[in-house]
Amino acid sequence: MIILKNAHQLKKMREAGRISQLALLEGGKHVAPGITTEELDHIMHEFIVKAGAKPSFLGYGGFPATACISVNNEVIHGIPDRKHKIQNGDIVSIDVGAIYDGFNGDNAWTFAAGTVSAQAQALMDATRDGLFEGIKAARPGNRVGDIGHAVQTYVEALGYSVVRPFVGHGVGEDMHEEPDVPNYGRVGHGARLVPGMVIAIEPMINQGAKEVQTMPNGWTVTTMDGSLSAHFEHTVAITEDGPVILTAP
Repeated sequence: MIILKNAHQLKKMREAGRISQLALLEGGKHVAPGITTEELDHIMHEFIVKAGAKPSFLGYGGFPATACISVNNEVIHGIPDRKHKIQNGDIVSIDVGAIYDGFNGDNAWTFAAGTVSAQAQALMDATRDGLFEGIKAARPGNRVGDIGHAVQTYVEALGYSVVRPFVGHGVGEDMHEEPDVPNYGRVGHGARLVPGMVIAIEPMINQGAKEVQTMPNGWTVTTMDGSLSAHFEHTVAITEDGPVILTAP
């Protein structure tokens, strides 16, 4: 069942989204060679708590950290580690959310550590732009498939591939609500978008093949062929006037 949000609930979600975005930016500005992924996680944890919110991910399904921090060929769900130091040229995907007054915000961005290759930068640019192509399609009357189609056609035209097993989702009092929001799809298919829906649109795009695998820790997903992957996400409200990004800075 898709849960629609009223104006009062959307106000809470806007604050949850604001805190989530600021926590993400705080983590992102510290992405640099030499810092550990655990140190990045601690920075974001402290920010969320001081803002009067709670980390959405910590303990969710048993996840042991505040943020998912995935490096290079890690697609999603990277577990922060005190031994994992960021290297010059790494691309670092941070996915983090905050709970404010019972409602969740959820967002992700891929950051460059030091000087990255032109190929890595191109992948990040394409994934970010694919996110905004998907957001443009998130208008009342359209369908979920229109969002996925917009993302897919944009990134595939540039030679990249879309991860299939992991998708976007509804957001609200639960971090993952209906409907699923794939980053691929057909125009005119899927749930119809109506005002009051709140969804996370989150392209996960690979430089190489689309196949992925889950590591023995049960969480971290990597590309099967070892190629780079990027991840960008915003929480978006569907309104009468079109999409509104709740995790905007």
